[in-house]
Amino acid sequence: MAPVTMPPVEEARDVFRRLGYSVDGDGVDLRAERKWRTVHVTALDADEASSPPELRADGGTTDYRLRCFVTWMEAAGDLRDRLAGLDPDYEWAVIGVDGDDYEVVDRAVGA
Repeated sequence: MAPVTMPPVEEARDVFRRLGYSVDGDGVDLRAERKWRTVHVTALDADEASSPPELRADGGTTDYRLRCFVTWMEAAGDLRDRLAGLDPDYEWAVIGVDGDDYEVVDRAVGA
């Protein structure tokens, strides 16, 4: 497993590919597409998940209505709590990864 100080970018790609999505993008922000659905995927390291610098919860710069945040399993609960407290206006999910394993920690439908 990679250190938790690195965002799980490759793990995020693998999760979405296993779910049948095509995945594009460089860095920590990816675009996953399948049929009519496009998901903005952001990989966050453990520190960013606990106190994310920007989640675009204010309707800012994202054009995507579906967001997924992927982080290490031990940080996924903190990220879920942070998102739930912000109540963003987009649909979101948090996926925790640990090696080849992953778990959808929570998801919410925005207003």
